[in-house]
Amino acid sequence: MRVFLTGGTGFIGQPLTQALLARGWSVAALVRKPEAPQARALSKMGAQCVVGDVTDPAPMRAGMSGADIVIHNAGQYEFGVNADGKRRMHAINVTGTENVLSLAMELGVPRSVYVSTVWAVGDTGQQMRDETFERQTPCRTWYEKTKTEAHAIARQYQQRGLPLVIACPNGVIGANDHSVWGYYLRLYLHRLMPPFGWSPGCMFSLVEVNDLAQGIALAAEKGRMGETYIFAGEPKSTREHLAFWAMEPGAFKVLVWLPAGLIAASFLLLEPLQRMAGLPAFMSRETVRASSTNLYYSSEKAQSEIGWTHRFAQEMWFNTIEGELELMSKRKKRDLVSLLKPVELEG
Repeated sequence: MRVFLTGGTGFIGQPLTQALLARGWSVAALVRKPEAPQARALSKMGAQCVVGDVTDPAPMRAGMSGADIVIHNAGQYEFGVNADGKRRMHAINVTGTENVLSLAMELGVPRSVYVSTVWAVGDTGQQMRDETFERQTPCRTWYEKTKTEAHAIARQYQQRGLPLVIACPNGVIGANDHSVWGYYLRLYLHRLMPPFGWSPGCMFSLVEVNDLAQGIALAAEKGRMGETYIFAGEPKSTREHLAFWAMEPGAFKVLVWLPAGLIAASFLLLEPLQRMAGLPAFMSRETVRASSTNLYYSSEKAQSEIGWTHRFAQEMWFNTIEGELELMSKRKKRDLVSLLKPVELEG
């Protein structure tokens, strides 16, 4: 089985590549910079690196030709992006999805998987939802908007006859995470996180990245064409998620829960300062809006139809914290920015 994979160098892409190779499949991974540590890591695993970018369909043609499965995992996730960041995110998330799926259809690829997100469907409220749920609230971040547009493109290709499965992860966590959860966890572990939080009752069914990688591989292997599968972990509130952190040594525990609006206002001036320092604006108004959203989703369909399983929240967080502590010793630079950013690992 030959797989053409986009987004293989990313946080989800590297364990996904391992999961695909473990099935005995060959993987051709699209990479922009073959000399980058993440691309070299894929080569060490046994994947073939194909130089290209999802924003340009021409270089993808040779790599995708003859593929049995296309997995479009490439995407840009970030909150608090500026105007240039918004243009780049739209090009990757929206235009990139159109490029990959149109080429898969043109080349007659037998099976395709698009890695979407539950953000493409939006806030659930305090009730558990599944794949039948439809958006009831407007988009609150640029990431949510672009992934909603890309999800609609994928649905259109399903309707046009492309043999396509849509995989919808909830928030994804794990050691070396580049998400807001990852940055705040590193703040906590380095004893830098202030003792306040916001929106303690919001529900998130977070999923561990290695569990998700297995889920996407199962969707490629067993998923029914034309279907959508949600990959979500054990639902917990923000207060409950952070309580797992408090079981491990770190910064001050959350002692005060402040209004989200007050936090958002205080982050306004921090956004450009973080970007100037070389960090994503993980302390931003968009972050507050996103973390004041309920993503209370069920993965029952993925569990019953394709045999997916996930670990429980406490184990997920303990494994993630253990992994982050191990990475601390690999950080050559000890300045604040270097301590907070993910480590570039070659594998």
